[in-house]
Amino acid sequence: MFRFLSDPSRVFALAILLRIIFLFYGQLQDAYSPVKYTDIDYYVFTDAARFVSRGRSPYERDTYRYTPLLAWLIVPSTWRSWSFPFGKILFASADIAAGWLIKKVLCSAQMPKASACKYAAVWLLNPMVATISTRGSSEGLLGVMVMAIVWAATGRRPVLAGILLGLAVHFKIYPVIYAPAILWWMDDQRLGRSPPPPKQSESFSVLHFLAFFNPARIAFTVASLLTFVALNQIMYSLYGWPFVQHTFLHHLIRIDHRHNFSIYNTLLHLHSSGPPSKNLPLESMAFLPQLLLSAVIIPICLAKKNLTTTMLAQTFAFVTFNKVCTSQYFLWFMVLLPLYLPDSTLLRYPRFGIGVALSWIVSQGLWLQQAYRLEFLGFSTFVPQLWAAATVFLVVNLFVLKTIVSDVGGKTPRLHRSATRQ
Repeated sequence: MFRFLSDPSRVFALAILLRIIFLFYGQLQDAYSPVKYTDIDYYVFTDAARFVSRGRSPYERDTYRYTPLLAWLIVPSTWRSWSFPFGKILFASADIAAGWLIKKVLCSAQMPKASACKYAAVWLLNPMVATISTRGSSEGLLGVMVMAIVWAATGRRPVLAGILLGLAVHFKIYPVIYAPAILWWMDDQRLGRSPPPPKQSESFSVLHFLAFFNPARIAFTVASLLTFVALNQIMYSLYGWPFVQHTFLHHLIRIDHRHNFSIYNTLLHLHSSGPPSKNLPLESMAFLPQLLLSAVIIPICLAKKNLTTTMLAQTFAFVTFNKVCTSQYFLWFMVLLPLYLPDSTLLRYPRFGIGVALSWIVSQGLWLQQAYRLEFLGFSTFVPQLWAAATVFLVVNLFVLKTIVSDVGGKTPRLHRSATRQ
């Protein structure tokens, strides 16, 4: 089995075949089963694409909360009935491209091609990843963008990394959390342009403050901002205020209590069914601990030790504390998992790793069981069952996050060593 996973052509062929099988199975399930395989979001995407193809705004489709770029990309899915799966094929292809970038990043870190292929298979052959993309979720596009950012940043391509980050943040807001980590990581020592930094007693001098603004950081910042602003300006000129409202501002006030693993699930449900409050809404306050942890504390404390594991920890924290947490969001951190595993405690101690994985899966199962009773059987399980299951899932996630963070303080990771040598 491990020998099979060492062959890139076989792994990628199997990954493609897996997605083709799921695509055809999805067609059959949609045709003959009352429970549809295609994600409801995919119908939203294709409806918006249909509006775009007719020269109208994608925001004429209720609940379309994404950049018009997404609707533009899947316009071919509206041409004919047989072209309807085009978007699914695009998203599944993005999965494959992300896997190729994972392998490329690991190989650039002096890992043998056979070993890099094994770790890339964690993403490529993951049935959860393949299912989500072939159901019509666009998270695979974000996965390939994030991996491209990692490849560009660790390869010392600050302008390209900035352009890719600007594109990713325009596409979906959450990748903005990577900006502090990448900026903090991009010091001259990391880029091989100067000797190690001075002692702590000298670190507050004006000279060292100015040294923070090195060419790489400036190029990365300018490139990301220009890309983000340019894309937003183009979309605003085409679609006006609805673009800003639905793509960005909506997420500040979003309340979604269905199919939601978040610890805020029950609170948001109770809040949505009660009278309006004059106080600052919970859905807006929920961002504070989430952003403080994922965009400030974790990158400042960890980025200089290991950029890729820091990005994994940031994403895991962001998803864990997000006020809306569905299975498709797990792909946000799963794409970074193969870069963390080679130096992880989870593989150094297999029993521990298996126990952590099982705990994470079982805690999801507990929540899903209560959600099934609520959604399909009609039982009111919000309190205490669903809330208790969400709390168990939060505790397990916090333990996983603690494990990831602790690993950053261990031995020098492979990707860090490689970037320093280059």
